[in-house]
Amino acid sequence: MKIKKGDLVQVITGKDRGKQGKVIAAFPREDRVLVEGVNRVKKHTKAGQTARGSKTGGIVTTEAPIHVSNVQLVVEKDGNKVVTRVGFRFDDDGNKIRVAKRTGEDI
Repeated sequence: MKIKKGDLVQVITGKDRGKQGKVIAAFPREDRVLVEGVNRVKKHTKAGQTARGSKTGGIVTTEAPIHVSNVQLVVEKDGNKVVTRVGFRFDDDGNKIRVAKRTGEDI
C-alpha cells in the first residue's frame, strides 16, 4: 500500500471529496485508511457508568475507514500543496524509496 500512517491525503471521490486530512491508521489487509475528519459516522454506544460514577454512552461521532483508492497523497512544492500519485525507486544501497510522481521528489 502506497499510503502510510502520518501522510497528508486528499479525498478524491465520495461525499467528502476535496477534504484533506492526516492518516490516523492504515489497514493494508483491507486496503483501507482512517483519515482525520473524513467519513465521520454516528455511533450509538450503550449507556453505562464509570468507576467514578459518571454516566457514559449516547451518540458518538467517529471516523470510519475509507478505501485507499479514494485518497491521493498531498505533497508541498514551492509553498503549494499538490495532489500526486506515488511511485517507488531504489537508492544506491538498495533501499526502496517513495517518490511523488508529479514533482519527482522523494517522500
